Amino acid sequence: MSEQQTEKSPARNVVIVGAGMAGVQSAVALREAGFAGPVTLIGAEPHQPYDRPPLSKAVLLGKAEDSAFDVDFEALDITLRLGLDVTALRAADHLLDTADGPVPYDALIIATGAEPVALPGSEGVPGVHLLCTLDDAARLRPVLERQHDVVVVGAGWIGAEFATAARAAGCAVTVVEAAARPLAGTLPAEVTAPMTAWYAESGAELLTGARVDRVEEGAVVLADGRALPAGAVVVGIGARPATGWLAGSGVALGPDGSVTADSALRTSLPDVYAVGDCASFPSARYGARLLVHHWDNALQGPRTAAASITAAGTGAPLPVHDPVPYFWSEQFGRFVQYAGHHADADTLLWRGDGADPAWSVCWLREGALVAVLAVGRPRDLAQGRRLIESGAALDPEKAADPAVPLKSAAL
Repeated sequence: MSEQQTEKSPARNVVIVGAGMAGVQSAVALREAGFAGPVTLIGAEPHQPYDRPPLSKAVLLGKAEDSAFDVDFEALDITLRLGLDVTALRAADHLLDTADGPVPYDALIIATGAEPVALPGSEGVPGVHLLCTLDDAARLRPVLERQHDVVVVGAGWIGAEFATAARAAGCAVTVVEAAARPLAGTLPAEVTAPMTAWYAESGAELLTGARVDRVEEGAVVLADGRALPAGAVVVGIGARPATGWLAGSGVALGPDGSVTADSALRTSLPDVYAVGDCASFPSARYGARLLVHHWDNALQGPRTAAASITAAGTGAPLPVHDPVPYFWSEQFGRFVQYAGHHADADTLLWRGDGADPAWSVCWLREGALVAVLAVGRPRDLAQGRRLIESGAALDPEKAADPAVPLKSAAL
């Protein structure tokens, strides 16, 4: 915390850059915390602020036109400036540079989220899509309606969700993954093994160990020479913090490009905070700095940032942001949930058989539950999340019995 700066006086004018979940919730949290000063929310997109998870589900399939947040910005006296790019931060002057001129702030919340990683060489090729914004979903909806042959590059969470939607729409789907298995950078091989079968069950073809050489109009050419017909190509190979605009600002960034916030979500600069997908934070719970690209973190972090801003200069204790990470995914007819962080776990326990419709996996570290993955077992997730929060040790034999409620395995 020594590298982080403390604020000299209570903020009078708060500006938030980024109008996604983290930005919107930061504005709302400030009002809920009793902050009465001006709050301005700046968004690069022209659309009314919206939620992103439905983009790969209801919005993509035409079951919803949009996913605008149910927030009355006018009633909360929150000023929206939409369709406005912020190009630079001049911290010494407490100014943001924008296309409409400089914007002053007393306190700044960086909530610019993450941006999808493009497939090298695919930029500008007709028929290549990313799925990150409402406009992306709008461009992809006709692809599904026309039942094009679709090639999905990347068998991660977003790739699986898009493949699910494309199969539901009647498209022929091929998923190309450079690694030897889906979710290779996220979960252990034994956990992803049953997930591999989900693709074939849905009618999608999964090609693993398949590296893309190039994308042409109408085809994806693999490194081994195979050419896959593609009426559309959807790229889902990861995301990185959208922090390029902070170059030269003095805001400290980590090797992953994230803003390195402290436990109160303060950055290395005075009066500047960071929340959501663009910010990493130190977790005492896990003894590591975490960068969490998921909805729940974008919901919880703003409460910490708002509390930090309202506490600045008052002598009140600062809040601590150290949640149990949580996310969910709907894919191939299954509801997949995960809570925790399993990187330093020493024991993996199965609750059920991966070949069954519902099962869970628990990770322990020195006997304590640190993470749980639940497929069709929401009760395991809910109970597991509470056990992780409490630091409870488990009886391994009971925890491995799917007939025993997970909470009953606590010692």
